[in-house]
Amino acid sequence: MKAGSLYQGGGFVFASEIGTPLEPSNIDRRSLKLLLKKAGLPDIRFHDLRHTCATILLSQGVSPKFVQELLGHADIKLTLGTYSHFLPSMGDQTANAMESALG
Repeated sequence: MKAGSLYQGGGFVFASEIGTPLEPSNIDRRSLKLLLKKAGLPDIRFHDLRHTCATILLSQGVSPKFVQELLGHADIKLTLGTYSHFLPSMGDQTANAMESALG
C-alpha cells in the first residue's frame, strides 16, 4: 500500500518494498549479517540456514522424502547425499527404534 502504483506483486512470501524478488546478496549484507552480529552468532551465509534446517529435520526423524520435497530436490539421492550428515543422536535413535520394535 505504501508503494502505491510502484508495487509489482508477484506473490512472494518475502519481497522487496515494491513486491519484487529479494536480491540474495542484499539479504546477506543488509539483514542476515546484522542479525547474526547482534545475536552474537557466527558469520554464515544465508544458504547455510537451508543446510542447517535440512540437517536438523533429518536428525529429528523427519521423513527424508518430506525434506526432499521441502527443499525442492527432484532426486532423493541429492537430499540424502547432501544433508544427512551422521550425528551422534542418529545412532541412538536407531538403537531405540530397534529396541522398541523387538521389545
